[in-house]
Amino acid sequence: MATSLAAQLAQIAAKSRTTLNSKALKAAHSKSLIFEPRVATGQTFAEIYTLCSDGFEELCHLDPRFAYFKNSLWSEQSQEQDRTQMSQEENAALDKHIEAFLHLCGSRLRLMPAIKAIEWLIRRFRIHEFNTAILITTFLPYHTIPVFTTLLSILPSDIPQEYGFLHPYIKSLAPLPRAAIVQHAISKPDFLSMLSQYTIESCRAKQEYPALISFWAGITAEAVNGLLDKGRSGRKAVQTENNLSLLQEIGPVLSDAMVMRDVPGLRIASYMIVAILAAKGNLGDAALSSFMDQLVHGWTADTLRPGLVCLCILSQFRGAKQLSGRVTKSLLKVPNVVAALSEINKEYRADRLGNGLAIALVDRLVKKGDIRGLPVVKSLLTSDLLQEKQIKVLCGALVVATVRVNGEVDQDGQIRKELGSTLVSLSQAGGNAGESIMAAVQEADVDIEELELKLGTSIRPKLAIEDAPDAMDEDSKTGVAQERDIKAEFEKLSLLPEPTSSCLAQGSNNLLDDLSSFFLSVAGNEENLKKFDEAPILSRPLAPSKSFYFSFYMRFWCGPVPTLAKVAALERVKSRLKEKDCVDQDFQAIIPYCITALSDPSRKVRRAAADLMTVLGEFYTTKPSRSRQAWGSKDLYDKSGDLHWLEFEAAKALLHTVILPSLEESVLHEDHILTALSNALESSKSDKKHHVSHGNRLSILKSLSSHAIATPLLVTKLRLLKPLNKVKSISGTSRTDLLLPLLRWWASLTESEAKLLASQESIDETAVDEACVDVVIPNSQAGNNLLLELVKEPKTASRPGLIKAIFSRIAKIWPSTKSDPQLSMAKEMFLLSQTSLYPASVEAAELLRGVDLSTDVLIVLLDSLQTEVEMATATPAHKRRRVSVSEQSKIVNLHTSAEAKVIVNKATFVLELVQSSNPAKHPELLPSLFEVLSGLIHLRTLVGSELGYLQDSVLSSLSAMIPAYSNNKDLTIDASVGYGDILSTCIRGSSSPTVINAALLLVASLAKTAPDVVLHSVMPIFTFMGSSVLKQADDYSAIVVNKTIKEVIPPLIDTYRKNKRNLVVSTAELLASFVSAFEHIPSHRKHDLFMALIQNLGADDFLFAVVAMFVDRYGATDNILSFTAQIMASFSVETQLQTMIKFLDLTNDIFKPKPALSSTLLGKNDTTEQEPQKIALKQLTLLPHLLANRRLKREITELAEKDDMESARVLELYAQLLEHLLTLASAVKAKKALYSRVGDALSNLLNLLSISAFIKTVETLLDRKDVALRQKVLRALELRVDNESNTDPKSRAALLAFLPQLTAVIRESNDMGYKHTAVTCVDKIAEKYGKKDLEAVAAAAATIAGDHCLGQPTQSLRVMALLCLASLVDVLQDGIVPVLPVAIPKALGYLEETLASGTPDAALHNAVFTFMTALAQHIPYMISGAYLDRVLACSNASAAAGLDNEANSNRSDCLQFLAKLVEAKVFFAALDSNWPKAVGYGYPALAENLRILGVALDKHPKSAVSKNSQILADILLSGLDVRRVVAISETVKLDETQIESLEASVNENALKMIYKLNDSAFRPIFSQAIEWTVSGLPVSDKAGRTLRRLSLYGFMHTFFDNLKSIVTGYAAYILDQVATILREVDLRNENERELWSRVLETLASCFEHDQDDFWQAPGHFGVIAPLLVDQFLHAGNDKGGFGEEVAESLIPAVVELASATDSSEHHKELNTRLLKLVRSEEAGVRLAVVKCQQQLTDRLGGDWLQNLVEMAIAIRELQDDDDEAVERENKRWIVAIEKTLGESLDTMLQ
Repeated sequence: MATSLAAQLAQIAAKSRTTLNSKALKAAHSKSLIFEPRVATGQTFAEIYTLCSDGFEELCHLDPRFAYFKNSLWSEQSQEQDRTQMSQEENAALDKHIEAFLHLCGSRLRLMPAIKAIEWLIRRFRIHEFNTAILITTFLPYHTIPVFTTLLSILPSDIPQEYGFLHPYIKSLAPLPRAAIVQHAISKPDFLSMLSQYTIESCRAKQEYPALISFWAGITAEAVNGLLDKGRSGRKAVQTENNLSLLQEIGPVLSDAMVMRDVPGLRIASYMIVAILAAKGNLGDAALSSFMDQLVHGWTADTLRPGLVCLCILSQFRGAKQLSGRVTKSLLKVPNVVAALSEINKEYRADRLGNGLAIALVDRLVKKGDIRGLPVVKSLLTSDLLQEKQIKVLCGALVVATVRVNGEVDQDGQIRKELGSTLVSLSQAGGNAGESIMAAVQEADVDIEELELKLGTSIRPKLAIEDAPDAMDEDSKTGVAQERDIKAEFEKLSLLPEPTSSCLAQGSNNLLDDLSSFFLSVAGNEENLKKFDEAPILSRPLAPSKSFYFSFYMRFWCGPVPTLAKVAALERVKSRLKEKDCVDQDFQAIIPYCITALSDPSRKVRRAAADLMTVLGEFYTTKPSRSRQAWGSKDLYDKSGDLHWLEFEAAKALLHTVILPSLEESVLHEDHILTALSNALESSKSDKKHHVSHGNRLSILKSLSSHAIATPLLVTKLRLLKPLNKVKSISGTSRTDLLLPLLRWWASLTESEAKLLASQESIDETAVDEACVDVVIPNSQAGNNLLLELVKEPKTASRPGLIKAIFSRIAKIWPSTKSDPQLSMAKEMFLLSQTSLYPASVEAAELLRGVDLSTDVLIVLLDSLQTEVEMATATPAHKRRRVSVSEQSKIVNLHTSAEAKVIVNKATFVLELVQSSNPAKHPELLPSLFEVLSGLIHLRTLVGSELGYLQDSVLSSLSAMIPAYSNNKDLTIDASVGYGDILSTCIRGSSSPTVINAALLLVASLAKTAPDVVLHSVMPIFTFMGSSVLKQADDYSAIVVNKTIKEVIPPLIDTYRKNKRNLVVSTAELLASFVSAFEHIPSHRKHDLFMALIQNLGADDFLFAVVAMFVDRYGATDNILSFTAQIMASFSVETQLQTMIKFLDLTNDIFKPKPALSSTLLGKNDTTEQEPQKIALKQLTLLPHLLANRRLKREITELAEKDDMESARVLELYAQLLEHLLTLASAVKAKKALYSRVGDALSNLLNLLSISAFIKTVETLLDRKDVALRQKVLRALELRVDNESNTDPKSRAALLAFLPQLTAVIRESNDMGYKHTAVTCVDKIAEKYGKKDLEAVAAAAATIAGDHCLGQPTQSLRVMALLCLASLVDVLQDGIVPVLPVAIPKALGYLEETLASGTPDAALHNAVFTFMTALAQHIPYMISGAYLDRVLACSNASAAAGLDNEANSNRSDCLQFLAKLVEAKVFFAALDSNWPKAVGYGYPALAENLRILGVALDKHPKSAVSKNSQILADILLSGLDVRRVVAISETVKLDETQIESLEASVNENALKMIYKLNDSAFRPIFSQAIEWTVSGLPVSDKAGRTLRRLSLYGFMHTFFDNLKSIVTGYAAYILDQVATILREVDLRNENERELWSRVLETLASCFEHDQDDFWQAPGHFGVIAPLLVDQFLHAGNDKGGFGEEVAESLIPAVVELASATDSSEHHKELNTRLLKLVRSEEAGVRLAVVKCQQQLTDRLGGDWLQNLVEMAIAIRELQDDDDEAVERENKRWIVAIEKTLGESLDTMLQ
């Protein structure tokens, strides 16, 4: 039961958020998004509220919706709210507020105010514990920013299950990757559902933000994709089930998302997810259709295109069926939906959507009569959207729809009319649509002509002859519409009077329209057709004499009527012409209309026309005997008298030669007859078989032209004009002469009249416009005049189509027009283009832009423009009245501003014409263009505008002309006009990059072609370039600058050379402009630009100047150093070396009293004059960087190794550069900064060449007479040797081969500095390579050690010689022995001399010791005897001389090598013999001797030490005797610290010696040491003995303390002397008191380490114990104050003795003696004994307390001691005893 209760309590505690644990409360309070836990823990809620409320207030300012929470989450009372004390209902209400706030706050989590606001919710309401899920979800879109990691750190351990995947990231606080979220969404759909629900709720509350939507969209899309992949299965049923399951989960969310009209981003995101579902989910048509319905239900203009894309994708995975009604209606509302789908089809397939839409629209048309979709269907069919199969299906549906449309849907016939019109237009259209329509008609077994006829009769108008209602045909089977009563109509028709005029003599009237309609209605019935033909109104019997019959049918078949009707009309005429009464008539007037029918689009019409034409041909087989009357000659047209009638031969030729042979082809193709006519009329195109004479051709041309003019039918005019407009002229008669009236008539019509005529005949008005204006041929003055007259006529302006056609015709005939008419026409067009007559002005401008203008035309236009510019820029004439200057300027502005705009417009137009006319073909325009450019420069000040476009036009045109002047020597440019100044002014005065670039290109071209024109104006141009065009970042500007540099600079430099001017000085301004612009030039262009500049200037002459100016301008920054090095590296080695030589010359020039070139190039970037040193420092900082270039080193090395002229030249330049650099180094030696830079440069220069090549250079320079130069060269060699590798065989061979030359320098030269440098070189060479050639090095060593070098009086040379000899010792080793008898004495002599001088030369001192060190290291046997004594003597003197650390170090190194390597006996003997001298030099010498003694003891083996033990003992005893010697010496002064230090060294060395000796060897030495304390001293010299003993017992203490129990037996040797000392000591003497203390310390150490019971022996204990106890008596000497010394020295000895003698008898004896002293009269004695008893009790414990009874008596007596200190210490003794015994002594002490 208890276990169950405990479990329940544990569960409750786990779920509870309340606790009484203060630590837990603090931890909970420390959770913060902003503060560290340690800071957050100490904050109160009031402080937090104050801080966070500022963030809340800022949020309220950003979004007023936050103010809602002012009275809840942010009320003053919220500071007191504790969620753990609130009820469940209160917490639920609070949760709602918190969730609403977090939704609203989500969009601003990147802002600090939002973080502050959420901080309050976390700290006060603990939302990270109570509202964890909503808090994480709010922050999840920002999982990549640091605040999310902070949030993870404060989350509780029991986070919601949906976010269980965060545990690893909570523990590690690692950034949460997106992939983890996606993977969790795939594996846990509940998480995806929660995230989606959160997003939907935010959108519903209008709290969405882009980050949330994009995050949700991305996660959901990837998750859906993953879920689809996860649900894949090999079994279709399983996969379908999985997909449906996913659809059920995600479908409702997507449905909600797609209908949220106010959130376009969410809808677009849902489209993307739906597309993924459709593409991979294998959804059924029902689901896809549902998605499509929902999509269009919610889309808006913002989401139209994405929605269409999504629909296209859904349609592609849906069956090929019609769309639903909702989708169809929505798509119909989309503006220009077909165009939109076609655009989408470029990226996504949209054919199925278009197909489904079209099928749905056709279905709506049939079922509901909705005609609105028919244009969409037509557009879909004619577009490239649908595939061929879809087009065929859709066309079939349209054809079927024409049959299925009934009267219920189409009561007025409008639908069928539109449907029929659509079908006909589609059938006549090209491409798949037209073919598919015809195929659909054939498959549906429908005759297209009958279909047209049927559709045409459904809308026929009522007859005008009677207003009675139409009769109803009750027997109609179709029920489409009520038809007329044919019989009644025929009866009415018979009552009409016979007309008297031709049907072609008048325009359209109601009678003709009604007759046409009636004929149309009966054309499908042969019986009715025959009755109509015999109607009285047609006057068929009188057809040969009257015009009405034939003209009616002619007009009909030329009209826009169905094909069957046209065919019926043609057959009526053919039948009538076959009758006999027509034989005597001339029916040539029918021919033009037969030609019209022969060119009809319908083949049936063309076949019927061919049959008719065959009948007509029969009339012209044989010439009649008498002339026949021409039918219609009087009344065919209104003005039939103007017709030109063909003679029989001409008519026969037209029919039998031209038309009849072409009939079969004409039937096959509608355009063939027109082509045959045009070919026949043009003699050049007619063959012999069908040749027509000139007269007949002219007659035919005139006849057809007259019919074209006279006929009222536009179709006939249009079709006749097609062949006529291809005939230019026949026998001097042009078509323009004949047809111009037609153009004039057509142009005289108003816009409405023309449209009406065209619409009545269903003709494109544009085609008529074009055909009419095509009658004008080139060079026809009448035609040109008419065209100009028409375009200027305001009435014509109302017909833009005609205007356009006229200008198109002018443009077409322009190339064939002669120059004078062309010039005249161009002037008129230009004037017209500047008028406000729209659209003629626009068309005139376009005409001029579109035709090829001749040079003369362009010159005229430019001259007229220049005249106007000059007039506008000229100052107006002064008026008589006085005006102020300001008023005058205003008058000028007012005068010119109105004109300026016009002039600018004209200039723009003219210059565009010039530019578009290929200016390269018109080079003669150059002077005019320059004048225009000059005028524009003046004009821009008046206009107040840059006029950049105009200037650019002029400049580009001029640039295009320049190549013509280069290629054609006959063309010249006048250099005296000042074109260069014009361009300079243009460039400097313009701010347009385009203008500047164009002008620069022109300058470049002129500089190449005619340099004299521009070179005198170049400098201002380049100065301006530096401040403008060089800064441009575009590639074109770079090209311009490069070309300008390439073309302008070379001729400029050539000019300066011819004039013998200094090139660099002359171009300094140019260089400065480029260098100044460097920092503004785009980084990617800098290198190429300056490379082009330097290459065109000439790198040999200018590279140094450019580099120097760079450094001077910008300083030696890393950027400049890198850039200049890069520039230098781009040139050859020779150029680089030359550049650096000139660079050094320029630097030298800086320091001249009157600088020349440097004053021009350098120091110009500051307003104040710079100091020469600062300027030079910049330059010299660059030089090392240039010389350090690896590429330069590689290239110069490769060149130097070759044996040719180029190699010699490079070495020569290298030598010059080295000479210049060395000279400069001498010049700036006093200037530390400059000298340092020169040194760096020299170091880098030396490393450029290989050593062999460098040696060659050195040899060359050593031949110079200047000794200083030669010395510098050797110094350079020295530096170079330092940098050489010792493994390079080439370097080794070259340098060793150079040694003899250096040796010769040492022997022969009298210059000590030169010798010094040579020795240094020998030293360097020998050190690196000497071992490879010992003979050469030995020879050098002999020379150096001889009188020519080491024997010279110059101190520095001696030093260098000694150092070199030291190096040579290392190299030669035994090989240098022959030299040493000379070298060593000189070296030691110099050392003794300098040490004796009082002011030792440290360099010489160090050199000698370095030399001796080398000898000691390599041939130590050479330093022995006298040499070693002298060395040690010098060392002593050196140690006492107080030299620097370096000197001391060199001496110490030498002595250490001597101690280690010289034979032990020799060294120890020398050290012993040298000891008195060392004492004379004091502490430094003695300390050093002892130090090297220790080194020798460490180094030499035991055998050597054993053999020399006596010498060593003497040295050590001498060391111990220093204390006495110093005490008696008047010259040697050492303080106690120094003496103790020396004695410590002696003791240390003694131990080293002892360690290497055995007992038998050491005991004599030990005994000798005991005897030494008294031997050799007078008996009276007690102080001396005391001092020796003092030193010795210092050693004894060290001896016993270090060797411990091993040497305890040696105490027997000192026992007697110790007893004597203790008995005879006088503590009043300071030395004896010190000796007494050391003896006691020695005894204590010996007692402590006694492991062999040495002191327990009665003989030893009995001697020492009484003496030690008696020493307590010294404590009673109050005057001496020895109590403390007794306590420090004596008590430890007694305690150690008692501890060592582990015997109760000895303890009792010792205790008894001590207790006796307790009763001493001296308080000091008693006190010391009591302290000793305390330590004995503590140390020995119970062993010592065996005599407690005796002790108790003494203790009891001491309790009443007169001395307080004794009584106090006695109490401590009692306490120590009680502590040891564990019981009280009170009983014993009573």
